[in-house]
Amino acid sequence: MDRRIFLRSALVGAGVAAFSGAVWETALAAPAQPGAGPYGPLAAAADGNGVLLPSGFTSRILARTNQVVAGTGYRWHGAPDGGACFPNGSGWMYVSNCELPLAGGASVLRFDASGTIISAQRLLSGTSGNCAGGPTPWGTWLSCEEHALGRVWETYPATGASAVARTAMGRFTHEAAACDPVRQVVYLTEDKSDGCFYRFRPNTWGDLSSGTLEVLCGPTDSTSGTATWQRVPNPTSLLRPTRRQVSAAKHFDGGEGCYYANGLVWWTTKGDNRVWKLDCATDAYELAYDDSLVTSGTAPLTGVDNITGSRSGDLFVAEDGGNLEICVITPDGVVAPFLRLAGHEGSEITGPAFSPDGSRLYFSSQRGTSDNSFAGMTFEVKGPFRV
Repeated sequence: MDRRIFLRSALVGAGVAAFSGAVWETALAAPAQPGAGPYGPLAAAADGNGVLLPSGFTSRILARTNQVVAGTGYRWHGAPDGGACFPNGSGWMYVSNCELPLAGGASVLRFDASGTIISAQRLLSGTSGNCAGGPTPWGTWLSCEEHALGRVWETYPATGASAVARTAMGRFTHEAAACDPVRQVVYLTEDKSDGCFYRFRPNTWGDLSSGTLEVLCGPTDSTSGTATWQRVPNPTSLLRPTRRQVSAAKHFDGGEGCYYANGLVWWTTKGDNRVWKLDCATDAYELAYDDSLVTSGTAPLTGVDNITGSRSGDLFVAEDGGNLEICVITPDGVVAPFLRLAGHEGSEITGPAFSPDGSRLYFSSQRGTSDNSFAGMTFEVKGPFRV
């Protein structure tokens, strides 16, 4: 029997209830279902920038690959991917990775208090396939290389200081990172069909130069349970992949985005269109979304990729595939489209991140309307986001 039919039938047969409660911490263990989103339906037609948005929201294009960013002398990088925002004096910054092979890296856009771009700069060059990553509580950006011997690079958006490779965090097909300041660990995803989910415990919080890499362990076919963690014996091995060093490791189908908030960490797996949730205090894990468990209608979210969250607790998940949307998953278990790109069918949406005050959402179309890594576009959406 097809996996999707089996799982959908199992959910209905078990009579699993939908999420209840207003916050994720008290939500019941049932994957999100389609419903009316908190921002209403998308407009019938795209705006002048090719973005379909709910009423009250507007978009602007901030940067295009190989074109000079307005107000600066900097040409924006190709294949923009993972991103994050940071406060910067009275303004803020948006960092974006470059996923080009052998010519990867990361760049930053800096804004004043009004949202005007005041500078742009390259933060990292000469790396390869910098896909996603994650911000740290101390204001650096972890840029992750997506190849077999990929490294995590710590970059410095505020100063532009030279990036540093953090090899103690493992050499593998890195995708994303999310910091848990309470337990003082960094969670890491791996973009392989049999990839793993890791956590790095630095010897000193705020210093990623040394520490212990651990892998989440549990039955590979389980969708809920309590995880255990085991140390990866040789995180920097060039011969034996980290995902194969611990026999009890739980494997995930294509780890993608990763996001932490309020004691919970979420990550996505594109191979099976799932969003996972881990309670960091108890190590209990479960599904927050699975397109095969949608019980009525068509799954609104497929090709799950990068993920971020808003102040209200809503998750925003970008699609690599599907119909090029960013979908919202609310704490009470509703999943719905928030925006859609028109004419970008050969691209993917990358790097969703909110400004520090939560009023603006940034993201990129990696290959733009030309299905070309040198046609990327980076956007800003402004409007009445829930806080």
